[in-house]
Amino acid sequence: MTDKPSVLFVCVHNAGRSQMAAGFLSHLGGGDIEVRSAGSAPADQINPVAVAAMAEIGIDIAAEQSKILTDEAVQESDVVITMGCGDACPFYPGKRYEDWELDDPAGQGIEAVRPIRDDIRGRVEALITSLKETAG
Repeated sequence: MTDKPSVLFVCVHNAGRSQMAAGFLSHLGGGDIEVRSAGSAPADQINPVAVAAMAEIGIDIAAEQSKILTDEAVQESDVVITMGCGDACPFYPGKRYEDWELDDPAGQGIEAVRPIRDDIRGRVEALITSLKETAG
């Protein structure tokens, strides 16, 4: 890993789960971790319920945009975390891969998205701890 580890969050539309995870890592990582997100089939816009759920806890992801998953994004990342993109995510030796099984917030109301958001936060906090241990 480089001095500043990089993490790529991937889900199909890059509109909900991966955006919330990237928002948490940017917010909680204190600038010590490079954060990327992408999707195998990006949506036209970020899920407004995901934006609202993050805003409730003071994290603004409203300005984010869905991005297409590229080989370069995977190659430039130390850790690749998939959230249901399946076979669309390219595999490169030497990268750390994790698959987070999370419910898809698409089409869900805020009451259903809050627990997904909170689950993602816990996973991101554990990821930050593991990255600091690896770097230290």
